Amino acid sequence: MDSPAPAPYREGLPPQPPGPPEGEQHFTSSESVRDLVIGMADGLTVPFALAAGLSGAVAANPLIVTAGLAEIAAGCVAMGLGGYLAARTDAQHYQAERMREEAETHTYPEREKWEVSAILHRYGLRGETLARATEAIASDRKRWVDFMMRFELDLSEPAAGRAARSAATIGGAYVVGGMIPLSPYILMSETKPALMVSAVVTSIALLGFGWLKARVTGLPPLRGGLQTLLIGGVAAAVAYTVAKLVGG
Repeated sequence: MDSPAPAPYREGLPPQPPGPPEGEQHFTSSESVRDLVIGMADGLTVPFALAAGLSGAVAANPLIVTAGLAEIAAGCVAMGLGGYLAARTDAQHYQAERMREEAETHTYPEREKWEVSAILHRYGLRGETLARATEAIASDRKRWVDFMMRFELDLSEPAAGRAARSAATIGGAYVVGGMIPLSPYILMSETKPALMVSAVVTSIALLGFGWLKARVTGLPPLRGGLQTLLIGGVAAAVAYTVAKLVGG
């Protein structure tokens, strides 16, 4: 694939040198994947544990399905709202810290410039180069505050609409995950066979989900799949055991 023509110089920046033929590959959707993992993992394990526990106490699939659907609906709303509030809190925290940082660049400009120099010093800048880099950053207020937010506070601005997307992703993933272990009880009339099929289907889903998550995030796929299966299996086994003990 032909490389694009070099861009014009911008503020003394030379043209970009050629890189790998297919460009750099970096993963940039960690927040969306995190939401998907939260919703899907809970959706696979919690409804399965509930249905498994009820199957040991009652032998009526309609009752198990009704309870399972109610749990999925409640879990979808609760998890979605939790994701929304968490994302809103992150956005509010970022805005509050940015306002504080902007005020400090006005009230204590020399102190803030010193902090810029201290950060750049850690990256190896010295002497005249350090002084000129500090002045260049501080010459533009927005760039100055952006620099402090990123390198002093280690905060990145949340994307617009992040809270709504987080709620939809977590809630939707919970519903999809929850329907997987519940579907055998919907399609089958016998409780015990439905429990066995649900366990097998849920295990396969956990393994596949962990494998896919690992592939997307660049981790070893087999290890990711087995790890997700183990965590989900242990969580479901504990919940099932508690349900059996309580239910008699």
